[in-house]
Amino acid sequence: MTKKKAIILLSGGLDSATCLAIAKDMGFECYALSFSYGQRHTVELDHAVAIAKANNVAAHSIIDINLNLWGGSALTDSSIEVPNAEDSKGIPITYVPARNLIFLSFAAAYAEAIGSCDIFIGVNSVDYSGYPDCRKEFIDSFTQTANLATRAADESWKYTIHTPLQSLSKKDIILKGISLGVDYSLTTSCYNPNAEGHSCGKCASCAIRKAGFAAANIPDPTKYY
Repeated sequence: MTKKKAIILLSGGLDSATCLAIAKDMGFECYALSFSYGQRHTVELDHAVAIAKANNVAAHSIIDINLNLWGGSALTDSSIEVPNAEDSKGIPITYVPARNLIFLSFAAAYAEAIGSCDIFIGVNSVDYSGYPDCRKEFIDSFTQTANLATRAADESWKYTIHTPLQSLSKKDIILKGISLGVDYSLTTSCYNPNAEGHSCGKCASCAIRKAGFAAANIPDPTKYY
C-alpha cells in the first residue's frame, strides 16, 4: 500500500525531531521542510539535514526566505543581543514576527502540491518561550484558513495540522522521543551557538532543554560552551 504523505516542519531542534519520529511511527511517508530565513546562526540547518538523513525521509527541502530584511528579533537582527533565560519576560525578543504563520503557509502549499493533507509542527504551550504562534488557537485558526484558501475548499478534503507536542512538558516530549528511538545528540536548541555549533547553555531555549533532560532523568547529549 502507498503510504500517506506528511509534511514535517523540521528546524533541527528537539521538538521537530520528535514530531518526525511520531509521524514515522504513525506510518506516514515524511517530507521534511526547513527554512533558511535569515537567522543569525544556521547551525540548526546542519542539524536538520543530519536528522532528515538519519530518518531516511522521502525528501528534505530547505526554503530560502529573508526575514532579516526587517529584523524585529534577536534571532534575525545582529544588533539585538540574545538574552539569558532569566532576562526574558512576556513575549521575548527571540520571537520572530509571524514565523510559524509563514512556515505553515509554505507547508500548506507544499502539501497541496504533492497530494498531502497532513502537516506536523512541534509547537508547544507548556515548556516553551512564550511565543504567540505556538498557541492552539493559532493552529486551529490557520487550519481553517488553509482549508478555505486552497483546493481543499472545492475538492472535499481537509488539511490536518498535527501538533502532537502541544500539551506535553519538555520532560514528556523527551521521554516520548526516547521511546521512539530519537537521537537527541543530532538536535540543537540554542539561540546563540558558537562557531563550532556548541550551545550557550544560558538562553531560554537552552534552559528549557536542560530542565527537560534533568526532569526526564536522561543524560543531556548537548555540547555546551
